[in-house]
This record gives sequence, structure tokens and C-alpha cells, in this order.
Amino acid sequence: MLNKTIKFFLEKKLVTVLLTVDFLAWGVTTAPFNWEIDWMPRDPVPVDAVADGENQQVVYTEWIGKSPQDIEEQKTYPLTLLAP
Repeated sequence: MLNKTIKFFLEKKLVTVLLTVDFLAWGVTTAPFNWEIDWMPRDPVPVDAVADGENQQVVYTEWIGKSPQDIEEQKTYPLTLLAP
């Protein structure tokens, strides 16, 4: 199977080049960097930076009608205990 795939891409150079260009363009559109590319629509993947050090979990929770303290005590804290 792998040999057939490699043989296909070696024989079909145009397909190989077009797929490579597509993957590169897709990578540029989703890269989480602040690149100024006006001619290409961008939808960067959001990235949160967490400081180095102890293992940390970032948990975003929402509970309509409850105070932040209630959410922390009843929902967020128990979730952090379950995380590996």
C-alpha cells in the first residue's frame, strides 16, 4: 500500500505539486501568527499561552445565572481534579 502511494506521487508530479501547494496554503491560513496577508482569507487557530512550571489546566466553564464563585466551587474545581 505504501509502495503504491509513493509510486503514484512519483509518477504524478503535477498532483504532488498541487497537493503540496494546497497543504501550504491551508497551513498559512490557520497559522496562529499575526501575518499581514491581505489577499488570503485567514482563520488562525487561537492559542493560549500558559506559563512554564507546574502542570496547569485551563478550564473555561459557563453556567448561566450562577456567580463566578459558585462556578469555581461546583463545576470548575471538580473538573480539574479529574484531569490527568
